[in-house]
Amino acid sequence: MIRIKAVIAYDGSHYQGFQKQTSTKATVATALEEALSALQIHSPVTASGRTDAGVHATGQVIHFDLPDFWQDLHKLKTALNRKLSDIHIKHLSDVPVDFHARFCAKRRVYRYVFKTYQPSVFEQAYIAKYEPFDSLILQQALGCFVGRHDFNYFHKTGSLTHTTVREIYRAYYRHYKGYHCIYFEANGFLRSQVRMMVDAALVCAREEMDIEALQEQLACQKKHRSQLAPASGLYLARIIY
Repeated sequence: MIRIKAVIAYDGSHYQGFQKQTSTKATVATALEEALSALQIHSPVTASGRTDAGVHATGQVIHFDLPDFWQDLHKLKTALNRKLSDIHIKHLSDVPVDFHARFCAKRRVYRYVFKTYQPSVFEQAYIAKYEPFDSLILQQALGCFVGRHDFNYFHKTGSLTHTTVREIYRAYYRHYKGYHCIYFEANGFLRSQVRMMVDAALVCAREEMDIEALQEQLACQKKHRSQLAPASGLYLARIIY
């Protein structure tokens, strides 16, 4: 048995999230396991983290176990990509058998992409829309998230976790040719945490909520905002080990 680490990208608009579900086969994990099974590789896939329905990835990491008769990883990568649609295997490598895509990850990076005008019909599954905003206030709001905080008021319930404390190392905004991007880098994220933080920061940047209210929510004193930014703009960009 050989443990394999794979870096993958996928179009999340065609899937009901990464994780396998009993109610649908339209998940990234199911598609991957079916492609592996067709190549006589009967192994579950484990991801660095789950992504919600409609959320994309450019640098998701998974691991799975490979039978000994598969030796040529270049051939395996080619065979898998022929069987997959909307999912692309970017890189395969063999790793120690104790490697775990989720538990070995040190940092995770998410990117949120949006426009302040309606994206074209070709972009609307991949780019979100928000009304015009003050970029200086947005930077200030994002700065509030940096550090170690209890994000109990910034996640959707339903996921099992032993703690809601996470550390955000970087949170910043970039603008490029009409595209607005927000980046978060942290040791981990709770369910829908990034989408809730993006929405709250942009509400502040539109001066519909003040920074003090954001700080109150971050301190778990009062919940002012619980809406999620559209899934279409969110990308799991990179996993750092």
